[in-house]
Amino acid sequence: MDYRQKRKLSFITIGLTFLLSGIEYAVILPTIWRYLQLLEAPPYFLGLGLSAFSFSGLVTGPVFGHWSDKTRTTKTIILFSNVFEIVGNFMYFMGYSKWLLLSSRLVAGIGAGAGSSIFGFLTRTTLPDERARVFAAVMACRQAGLLIGPAFNIFLRLCDFKLGPFIVNKYTSPGLFMCGMWLLMQFAVMGLYWDIPPLDSFAEQQMPLREVRGEEDEPLMSLEDDDRTAVADSYGSLNPEQTETQLSSQIPPSPPESPPPDTSDPFENFSASREFLREEVVVLLTAQFITLFNQTALETMVTPLTQKYFGFGELGNSVMYSLCGVEVIAGFFLVRWLSRVLEDRVVLAVGLLICSGACVWCLIFLANPQGGLGFELFEFIIGVFLQLLGLPFVAVSQVSLFSKVTAEKTQGFSQGVRRSVGGLATILGPLWAGGLIGNLYVMLGMMMLLLTLIMIMMVLSYEKLVEPPRVEHAQDSENGG
Repeated sequence: MDYRQKRKLSFITIGLTFLLSGIEYAVILPTIWRYLQLLEAPPYFLGLGLSAFSFSGLVTGPVFGHWSDKTRTTKTIILFSNVFEIVGNFMYFMGYSKWLLLSSRLVAGIGAGAGSSIFGFLTRTTLPDERARVFAAVMACRQAGLLIGPAFNIFLRLCDFKLGPFIVNKYTSPGLFMCGMWLLMQFAVMGLYWDIPPLDSFAEQQMPLREVRGEEDEPLMSLEDDDRTAVADSYGSLNPEQTETQLSSQIPPSPPESPPPDTSDPFENFSASREFLREEVVVLLTAQFITLFNQTALETMVTPLTQKYFGFGELGNSVMYSLCGVEVIAGFFLVRWLSRVLEDRVVLAVGLLICSGACVWCLIFLANPQGGLGFELFEFIIGVFLQLLGLPFVAVSQVSLFSKVTAEKTQGFSQGVRRSVGGLATILGPLWAGGLIGNLYVMLGMMMLLLTLIMIMMVLSYEKLVEPPRVEHAQDSENGG
């Protein structure tokens, strides 16, 4: 099996991993509140249960990232982290007490920390010009999981039997179902995932993708060049039959032997302050925090709002979330297409402008809705549509940019730090919104203030939000700075 095939299978496996993470969230979330009530848990346990998962990922992300940077392997880390997903979901299925349920989400969250290693792997095995497209496809896989996840609840809610000493019902069955899915995922990782060497580890004349790199270095870039577009497309697509045929005529069927692994310590001259306190990195981490803080705050606000003004029940909210999922997936593929012709910083600026417009709209029309039911529903739909439209722009561009302005040798750890910042936002966002459901002017006003802050920061740092020259970057990495 050549380098290209291993790379394709590894990317498909990563897509399946993110698909499962989305499905897990979608099948657990609708039932966990009633499940906790049956276990006589106080109301604040819902917040603890949801935050526990994010907290575990926040802590373990940098740890797994550091591990992958030191060993230059990711497969072992994914297999190891999936064990926590399996155990955590089985604990959720057991559900003897509210404390076991809380612990189950804490344990399962440890497995989410492997995402930092995965993004580090994607950074090392993609070219800068294709990276945003690959990230967009991976993120779309998670959104697809969120979209199809509720469909599994249709049959899971019909479960009503005993499995040995355990009761299988509509509240415990999601844990058993996800335990089985993650167990199957272990076999997929073992059979389909490969720790392929980074692209930069090959000499230019030996690298399996040298034709692609050579084409991207040419000064004349024509968007109408079908062959070039097909080559670029092949990396971000999970089903590139047509482009594989074109690649096979350009790429040798068997690549040269992999280069010897780099045994040098990537953290030998590493300085966290020098790496993460640079202006462009601070801007991107701030964008990560603010967008996720606002997103989770709005998610917390939406359900009470629809119940209060529109009388939505479980069915109405399910339909709404399904439509939202379709829009977000479409948004990710729109960004994937735009990333071919626009710089990451331009995509980020567009996303922040859309999010700011959505927040202004919500402040004007949703904080104190006026008019009849039809007009209020129209105002609500526009606000949600704008917010979801901006999300893929910001999410993909800031991840792609972050991977380019941080050192490639320590990319796993850096992605872990980035995901930890996002995890902190997903914990604080619902806490902030939950206490201000009755005072939307204050809640939305703070969100608008945060968006204004990141917009000012981006304008002041716009010139630095680009990938450093690769030659200088490589020399800096070797010299420890």
